[in-house]
Amino acid sequence: MMKLEIDREYLKRMLLGMLAIPSPSGYTDSIVHYVGEELERLGIGFELTRRGAIRALIEGERRKPIGALVAHLDTLGAMVRELKPNGRLGLAPIGTWSSRFASGGRVTVFTGKHTRRGTVLPLLASGHVYNERIDKQPVSWDHVELRIDERAGGVEDLEGLGIRVGNFVAFDPQPEVTESGFIVSRHLDNKAGVASLLAAAKAIRDQGITPACDTRLLFTIFEEVGSGGSAILHQDVAELVSIDNATPAPGQNSTEFDVTVAMMDSSGPFDYHLTRKLIGLANRHGIPLRRDVFKYYRCDSASAVEAGNDIRTALICFGVDASHGHERTHVDSLTRLSELIGLYIQSEPAVKGDKEELVPLADFPDQPTEAPPVPEKKKAGGSGGG
Repeated sequence: MMKLEIDREYLKRMLLGMLAIPSPSGYTDSIVHYVGEELERLGIGFELTRRGAIRALIEGERRKPIGALVAHLDTLGAMVRELKPNGRLGLAPIGTWSSRFASGGRVTVFTGKHTRRGTVLPLLASGHVYNERIDKQPVSWDHVELRIDERAGGVEDLEGLGIRVGNFVAFDPQPEVTESGFIVSRHLDNKAGVASLLAAAKAIRDQGITPACDTRLLFTIFEEVGSGGSAILHQDVAELVSIDNATPAPGQNSTEFDVTVAMMDSSGPFDYHLTRKLIGLANRHGIPLRRDVFKYYRCDSASAVEAGNDIRTALICFGVDASHGHERTHVDSLTRLSELIGLYIQSEPAVKGDKEELVPLADFPDQPTEAPPVPEKKKAGGSGGG
């Protein structure tokens, strides 16, 4: 096993290519084609589910037990919920995110035949009109509206433009890569994770490595709305490692530069043995790593387990400042994540007995425990009663 050389330019190119493709949950067909075509170019076989989740396979020397890596292609977005008498549009969020970060966003509305451009604005948008009231209005999706860049003074005008309730709205990512290595953009969650996974897969192919066991690469399309990993697994998968973003902030232990292994998120602790395996791989191969616990967070692993899959799960992350807002990461974090993914693909399973669905007690692993010392019994004082 060796730490792979990651093509950083390829990683950035794939990320920017995916950021250019709108893919809010429910409107992901285009990015499925993009990633599928890249897997074909890398010579990695795959299959598609009905809705477009991707199941790819890197073949190993042995078929079982199979590990899997999962990253999601879908992003946050919005949907038209109202055509308003003033010629503007009311919005409902796709995914969980604050309208604070939608306000000011440039967007595309998909009508089925045409695309329409516009800007999301607070209801009280002009200081010249509303003075100090612009700073006192509440923050909610009921207090923003979409201004279409067309002549639209009412509902009939909007309908004439082909706009209907239920149209998808995609927010421009506005990516920027700085000379210092920062990548600033919406939707780094989780297109940066997908780019890191593809970069690791490319390194495996370029360096002619055959892993010890088969590894599945999974790409889901409904993670942001909670059901991403629920219907994509084959029953032969024993380990599932989710790839997503960490959350650097006060009170958290993640950074924008290292790999983070999550010990627990809001759905509960991740698997003890698989998590320690990943930490060990990083430590042995000199990959800077942080451990963290995420309080308000869930990933593809949660939906996979909730769907009834008896699998070990873990979560490895690149650092994203201001997640689900105006996001920023660093190419070092993405590269280090790719390196850890490459090591995982080459590795043996965390628990050898996992090649079977049911195991005898002798093959079941142990978690280390150390019993507290038993205090000595004190001798009774005095000569006793009489």
